[in-house]
Amino acid sequence: MTRPELRLDGNVLRANIAAVQRRIAPSELMIVVKDDAYGHGLPWAVETAIESGVTWIGSFDVRSAIDVRRVAGGGARIFAWVTSTDAEIDEALLHDVDLGIGTADYLDRVIARATAIEVRARVHLKIDSGLHRNGILPEDWADAVATARAAEAAGVLELVGIWSHIAEASDAEDDEAQAVFLEAVRQVGDTGAAPTFLHLTASAASWWRPELRGTLSRIGAFCYGVRSADGPELDGIRPVATLTASVVDVVDGDAVVAIGSFDGIPSTLAGVAVGTPQGARELRRIDQTRSVVAGWPGATVGDVVRVFGAGEWGESSATTLAERIDTVGEEILTRLTSRVRRVVV
Repeated sequence: MTRPELRLDGNVLRANIAAVQRRIAPSELMIVVKDDAYGHGLPWAVETAIESGVTWIGSFDVRSAIDVRRVAGGGARIFAWVTSTDAEIDEALLHDVDLGIGTADYLDRVIARATAIEVRARVHLKIDSGLHRNGILPEDWADAVATARAAEAAGVLELVGIWSHIAEASDAEDDEAQAVFLEAVRQVGDTGAAPTFLHLTASAASWWRPELRGTLSRIGAFCYGVRSADGPELDGIRPVATLTASVVDVVDGDAVVAIGSFDGIPSTLAGVAVGTPQGARELRRIDQTRSVVAGWPGATVGDVVRVFGAGEWGESSATTLAERIDTVGEEILTRLTSRVRRVVV
């Protein structure tokens, strides 16, 4: 049976990266490649980003960071921010990965491992600016900074960055988070040289709140053309990926296509518009490995249907599909299974 394909357009990814860089300048882009580059394939996304001049890559975890290093070589800066095991810390340090530090215990362990293997760790301390997604509490910040500075003086650590997450729930909450962040930066500056890399914002805040940007902006979904749920379209940004399936049968005028819930398409998406050679048609039913699309004149076996993409054939975007089932566009992409082939076009 013909397998569905996630068709990846390198020209679109490069254009999106350029649009993001123009939008956030002079802040520098850190393209995020977590969850296998949001389901697009980490090696391809990293290669394309490096070709586009991106120098910072956010990997989330150490395992992904090592994969990024294998693809990117020695030129890129790689940032991994999830709290890791001692063995993972060793791997990160030996592969020249910057580490995001959100707890005093993690800071102590990174210092211990850097001392043990005689490698200088590059760290970004995270202040909890109110989201409570990891991060050192403001009342504990001075002690953590003192610990980092002592390790820096001992030659086992370099404090290169300060970072945090914000809720992006309201402008007022984000303004409060920025105030906490800037106070943390000020306190670090009082103890020595201020770190070069300051990063508070992810995709949405980086795009719409320039006053919140630091010297780095961590952006994932927007680079891949995935807008925020319930958010407006993005100027100059298009979906990188198009999910396609072939017609394998025509029954009573309807087209049967080779994609289903086993490929990661939620059955609750029945009723959405998909793209056909004759424009938008209803996706009437989603079964396990096949689905039924309302037919069009001349529909025949071998025709291609676009389940989601840029809308050129009338299909919905990944985020439009996500909004229908109260989730985000990234989930529509990342839940696709290995039955879906990734094809670079």
